[in-house]
Amino acid sequence: MMWCNCNIMGLIWHAPYILVYLAGFGVAPVSLHPQCLDFKPPFKPQEGLQFCVMYNSFGCCDSAKDQELMAKFYRIMDNFDYYGYANCAGYVQDLICQECSPYAAHLFDAEDPSTPVRSIPGLCRDYCTQYWLKCRSTITLLSDDMRLVEVEQDQHRFCEYLELEDPDYCYPHLLTNEQLTKNLGRVTADSEGCLQLCLEEVANGLRNPLAMVHANDGTHRFFIAEQVGVVWTYLPDRSRLEKPFLNISKAVLTSPWEGDERGFLGLTFHPNFKYNSKLYVYYSVEVGFDERIRISEFRISAADMNVVDHNSERIILEIDEPASNHNGGQLLFADDGYLYIFTGDGGMAGDPFGKYGNSQNKSALLGKVLRIDVDNNDRGPVYRIPRDNPFVHDPSARPEVYAYGVRNMWRCSVDRGDPITKEGKGRIFCGDVGQNKYEEVDIIEKGKNYGWRAKEGFSCYDKKLCSNSSLDDVLPIYAYPHKMGKSVTGGYIYRGCEYPNLNGMYIFGDFMSGRMMTLQENKNTRQWDYHEICMGTGLTCAFPGLINNYYQYIISFGEDEAGELYFMSTGVPSATSASGVVYKFVDPSRRAPPGKCDYDPLPVKVKSNLIKFKPKETLIGVELPTKQPKLQDGAAGPHPTVPAYTQTTTTDWLQELMDLLREQEAALGRTTAAPTTTTTSGTGRSGRRRKGRRRKGKHKSEAAPRNGALRLVGDEEGRNDRGRVEIYINGEWGTVCDDLWNTKNAAVVCQQLGFRYALKASKHAEFGEGKHLKILLDDVQCEGTEGTLLDCKHTGIGNHNCAHYEDAGVICGNMDYVEN
Repeated sequence: MMWCNCNIMGLIWHAPYILVYLAGFGVAPVSLHPQCLDFKPPFKPQEGLQFCVMYNSFGCCDSAKDQELMAKFYRIMDNFDYYGYANCAGYVQDLICQECSPYAAHLFDAEDPSTPVRSIPGLCRDYCTQYWLKCRSTITLLSDDMRLVEVEQDQHRFCEYLELEDPDYCYPHLLTNEQLTKNLGRVTADSEGCLQLCLEEVANGLRNPLAMVHANDGTHRFFIAEQVGVVWTYLPDRSRLEKPFLNISKAVLTSPWEGDERGFLGLTFHPNFKYNSKLYVYYSVEVGFDERIRISEFRISAADMNVVDHNSERIILEIDEPASNHNGGQLLFADDGYLYIFTGDGGMAGDPFGKYGNSQNKSALLGKVLRIDVDNNDRGPVYRIPRDNPFVHDPSARPEVYAYGVRNMWRCSVDRGDPITKEGKGRIFCGDVGQNKYEEVDIIEKGKNYGWRAKEGFSCYDKKLCSNSSLDDVLPIYAYPHKMGKSVTGGYIYRGCEYPNLNGMYIFGDFMSGRMMTLQENKNTRQWDYHEICMGTGLTCAFPGLINNYYQYIISFGEDEAGELYFMSTGVPSATSASGVVYKFVDPSRRAPPGKCDYDPLPVKVKSNLIKFKPKETLIGVELPTKQPKLQDGAAGPHPTVPAYTQTTTTDWLQELMDLLREQEAALGRTTAAPTTTTTSGTGRSGRRRKGRRRKGKHKSEAAPRNGALRLVGDEEGRNDRGRVEIYINGEWGTVCDDLWNTKNAAVVCQQLGFRYALKASKHAEFGEGKHLKILLDDVQCEGTEGTLLDCKHTGIGNHNCAHYEDAGVICGNMDYVEN
């Protein structure tokens, strides 16, 4: 018999807790780590939940999942009469709905890779006792975990099995644990207010990447410019086209010197690019013995939408540079449709050019914000002056000047405005690099004087100019001293969809110190509140694919077509050093509801080879979870059932996290039980960010191995449950190519080596390249039950069409092992 939803609410009397969701950010404990069973942060559902109402404001279920859980509830409760329903409906709902808890990963032990995912959440002892006394008949309906069936009749063993080793996270006590519920859903901050964010690696191997832009054409491609004058096309899946989008490196003036400010400096697409195929670039050139900055217009090739027609260049503007520094470099189109050009003051120190310097001289184009009209320029002048430019009627000023008194604005952006109210839309934010005391952030306004060289930040630099009553300068919204950093890199106001807590934050950084910062406008005072951004510590960033570290030299920021925020940094600030990485900001405390941020990119016709993205950076400083369910008799039962909607999504993520956590485990001197199968380990690769030197293993000698024998090589920690797969065939060892490599192939390897499970089929030479060996097998296709890889389908011994950067590997394990 089916019961109406109102009866459910009436009968379930012992689930009184409602989690309160708090927007924004607060000083929450850094140890907080809310996480769903899909290994992502919790969210606020778009539609109200009808069944798991306790997580209506914040949790891990949308309305579809809520309906699925409700259906499961009815299927279980249909087995009971009214008396059984009245006694147990509340308990059953409690247990089922913990899949919606913002701490679901903790409750089901999904965040601990050394233990299986539970089928019933971890329960506090007092609650478990009451449940067992009243409703243990529901156990087999809730779970097919045979171990639970074995201990069902013994209350002590049953509750011990369901107990979490970390009592803070057991249900229902976690609902009233202030440390876990206070500021839940807010950006985590430490005791000093430093916001804990995480990163996702997006691109690497770049030479001083200093611009990331999109074409706003619906394709969601993004374009990354290198200082040497090469621009690359990236597709939404982060694969890069092998052929450059633009390559003017022969014309660009730069050098390998660290800190050289000359080079390819800016790139922007015309607002109507989708229809006119125009883009604009800003770069340094040498003309005779003169150095200049050049702003040029290009068009896309008619034959390939991912390549610029290099013969289409039209020079829009050239300005002589008296020195090699302070070259500016920002180009952007604002909401008015005009092209804005941000120039430096000409270089050297203190703007020594002329009586007042270039920046205060409105007849000079250096040290300015310029605004020009490049529409309808196919015939006639290459640009026109907008009629409302502030100095068009001043005969002593260049009509292109929109604002002046800037030193060297490095990276500016246009605010998209609040996604709902559009508040702030069109504001232009810039970071202006200081002289020797202060760095500043400005909002650009028409006709305004930003003070340089009279002022540096809020402070006087040239005292005579500073005291001039006609200065009438605009003060920055924020300035910081050089003890915090010595070269500001302007950023963006976050207006993306994926991380609602970040909305309205202006995120920027400092090139020299590597400090990441944020400003947020106080709507009451109209002042800008400052917070530093620190990368997440502990388990804050222990999500699949996330990292918590970056290279020091923050070069630039970028925004994709959907409004998500990125930045670029490098370990070696040289135009020829391929150490640049692009990172995406991630808020681990809250995400948008599933489906809200989905988009369908327009198709891209690709005529170049694609280079798949291979992340190289790793999470560091991870604290190993210690929660492991205990069995009184030490028995290892069958593998418990994973909640249905996680079975196909969590395994690979779980193993990625396992790799990171086991490295931490090894560093702490602990080891996880491993099989006794003899394997060998090869030479490890050195890690840039690791503390201390990694161990290097040596091959163990084996007497007369049989054809098809295997060994695992190349794990940097010398672990014997993972590595590059090397196979012995006809008297020699060789590698296996990762073409068609999958978990069935890995299962054959792991089973042959004595492991019960294949946890990961590793690709792209994750465990190093076996260059000293031949590639012996390619296109291996196994069913998973074969005795050796030689029994599987393959192209033939020694026949291959691949290279060692495609060497296959595996991670094996015994996932049903439970430690006492």
